[in-house]
Amino acid sequence: MPILRHPVRVRWWIFTYMFLFAMFSYIERTSIGIAGESIKPELHLSVFQIGLLEQAFIITYTLMQIPAGVFGQRYGARLTYVLVGLVGFAATIATPLAPMLLAGLPLFLMLALSQAVLGVSQAPVFPVFAGLIQPWFPSRQWSFANGLQSSGMTLGTACTPTIVVLLTSWVGWQGALVCVAIPGLLMTLLWGWYGRNTPQEHQSVTPAEIAELGEDADEKPMPLTWARLVRVASDRNVLLLAFSYACMNYVFYLLTYWVFVYLVDERHLTALNSGLLAAIPPIGAAVGSAVGGVISDYAVRRLGIRRGYHVVPMIALPFAGALLLVAIHVDSATAAVLALALAFAGAEITEGPFWAATMQVARADTMAATGVLNTGGNIGGLVTIPTVAYLAGHGGWDAAFMTGTGFALVAAATWFLIDPSRRAVVESPAIVAAAA
Repeated sequence: MPILRHPVRVRWWIFTYMFLFAMFSYIERTSIGIAGESIKPELHLSVFQIGLLEQAFIITYTLMQIPAGVFGQRYGARLTYVLVGLVGFAATIATPLAPMLLAGLPLFLMLALSQAVLGVSQAPVFPVFAGLIQPWFPSRQWSFANGLQSSGMTLGTACTPTIVVLLTSWVGWQGALVCVAIPGLLMTLLWGWYGRNTPQEHQSVTPAEIAELGEDADEKPMPLTWARLVRVASDRNVLLLAFSYACMNYVFYLLTYWVFVYLVDERHLTALNSGLLAAIPPIGAAVGSAVGGVISDYAVRRLGIRRGYHVVPMIALPFAGALLLVAIHVDSATAAVLALALAFAGAEITEGPFWAATMQVARADTMAATGVLNTGGNIGGLVTIPTVAYLAGHGGWDAAFMTGTGFALVAAATWFLIDPSRRAVVESPAIVAAAA
């Protein structure tokens, strides 16, 4: 029997790198919050100051989404991800190294700067990944690939507390933060060696694999001029997708950042039990992301681009909103966690459709368009954190979860106005021929 030369398509090795990038990036970005309990007494920082460090990341990460997408589209995924990994590694280890050189206000400013730089470095991760899917995967798999990568993100969220706590007990918080940065650096070096922007550039890609891409392999990227960027960023469907994604991410941030606090403050569980139970919803979200991608791709094949992409978000988001209400009304803490896990899965099931629909609208301009999409998503996070903090701080946990239900319903309703089959920029035959 002949030995298969390429038993696994190269695109899935490329995807594996991107999946791990997503997971390690979330471990890096959330580790300082977990290590905060050790950092506060040693560096004499308050809870408020730790919160400011986390906000420094979120602000720069949000502001840089569109510039990051433009950069990735201009210089390619291979170079962009090398820069993401190297700068992210430097920013992550700057936090444990800074106390060796500084103290007081200069130390705090350096810590804030390192988190801000980390936010800048990680801004390209998801827009550039979507842009990498566009040439590497046939459009019939776009939802699945995006959803599965989001699983890496939520798995990173789920495992960070355990990893950081264990590492801190063994090597201290400074050693823990250095350790969580090392896998990302190794992946960066491997990516720089193996990764390529398109299948045509990779020597291990066979003609058979390129043929599997179908007509998607023939689409040529056009130069991203300012006029073209404005057309993509101001496209009606791109903006509607970004608005709906912002509303969905209100639910995402609510469940990512506040489940642990809710279980301690409202359900009166111990910190240990709350930590273990709080890891369940992100695991449910990871499963939901992958499943939602499969369902969405199947719906598109059966119903067409416009109606097919509507199916998952218009069913799953109201379902997630209803489960948030169930969580606050059941008596059992275990039942509440189960409801929150299913709600998180319901929200994250929509990741694939959101990103794939934006790719359908933007095509070769996917990185720029998904930069707009993820800007909306992170604005949703910026709204969530202070809103829930205020409501929870005044004993309004029920109101906090009810706002999540409201945003989930608005996110679903917005899809009535979205038409993913309409391109943001339609090339004339003459321009396409010239590009070829």
